[in-house]
Amino acid sequence: MPVNQQKHIASFLDYLKFQKRYAQHTITSYENDLTGFVDFIEIQYGSLSPNELKPTFIRSWLATLKGQDFSAKTINRKISALKTFFKYLLKQGLIEVSPMTTIVSPKQSKRLPEYVERKDMGTLFDYVEFTEDWKGNTERLVLELLYNTGIRQAELIGLKENAIDFQRGLIRVLGKGSKERIIPVSPTLVISIKNYIDAKKKELENPNREFLLVKDDGQKLYPKWVYNSVKKYLSLVTTIDKKSPHVLRHTFATHLSNNGADLNAIKELLGHSSLAATQIYTHNTIEKLKDVYKKAHPKA
Repeated sequence: MPVNQQKHIASFLDYLKFQKRYAQHTITSYENDLTGFVDFIEIQYGSLSPNELKPTFIRSWLATLKGQDFSAKTINRKISALKTFFKYLLKQGLIEVSPMTTIVSPKQSKRLPEYVERKDMGTLFDYVEFTEDWKGNTERLVLELLYNTGIRQAELIGLKENAIDFQRGLIRVLGKGSKERIIPVSPTLVISIKNYIDAKKKELENPNREFLLVKDDGQKLYPKWVYNSVKKYLSLVTTIDKKSPHVLRHTFATHLSNNGADLNAIKELLGHSSLAATQIYTHNTIEKLKDVYKKAHPKA
C-alpha cells in the first residue's frame, strides 16, 4: 500500500476512534475494507493519489467483489466505508470531489423474520415443565413477558418493579433513545408478575427491588442469562434456526399481524420510530396466505 494512502487511512481511523467514538470492531471493519480497496487499486491501476481515484475504478472493484460472491449486504458495508472515508478526505481538503457520488448500492433481498408458530407457543406454556425453583419461575416469566409484550431483551432486563400498573394492566417500557412507551398486558400476566414480586420478598435474601427480574442471588439478569434461557426452552418446541429473545419479539408482532391487528398499533407496541420497520410483518402474513392458497386451492 502506498505510504500516502496508509497515512490517510491511519488519520481517518483516528478520527473515527477519537472524534466519532466508533466501536473498535467497526473501526477494524473499516480498516479491512479500505485496505482491500487500496490494494486492489494499486494492483490494477498503480499508485494513485485520492484525487486521481475515479468512479469507474470503484465500480471495477465492486464488480470484482460481486464476482467473488460477496453478498449485497457485505458490498453495501464496504461502500459505506468508502463513502465515509472520502467524506472525511473532502472535509480535510485532500480531495475536491468524492468519487462515490455516482456509486449506487446493490439492492439487498429482504429476509422475513423468523417466528415461532402459535401452536408451538401454546405447547411451551401449556405442556413444557419449568423447574420449581427460583430459576424456573424467572425463566417462565421471562418467556411470558417477551411473548406477551414484544419488548426487546435490553428492555426486559431494565424493566423496573414500579413500571407495572397492576390496576390498569399496563407496563411502562424504556426503549431506544430513552423513549418511554406504554404496553397493555393481560390479567393473567399481571397476576404472574404480582406473584413473582411477592415471592421475591419471601424467598430471596436482600434481592434487588428496583428491577423486576432477578437471578437466584437476588441480582438483576444479564443478556447471556436471558439468551440461554430462551434458547433452551424454544429448542423444546420449535425447529427454526434462530431461538433468541428477538425471535419472540418477531413472534409477538407476527401473531398480532396474522390476527388482523392494525399496523400502526403494532408499530406503537414495538416502539418503532417509523412504519417502514413494522411493515415487514405484513409480508409474513402475505406469505402465510400464499402458503394456504397453494395447499388449498385446486388450481394453485
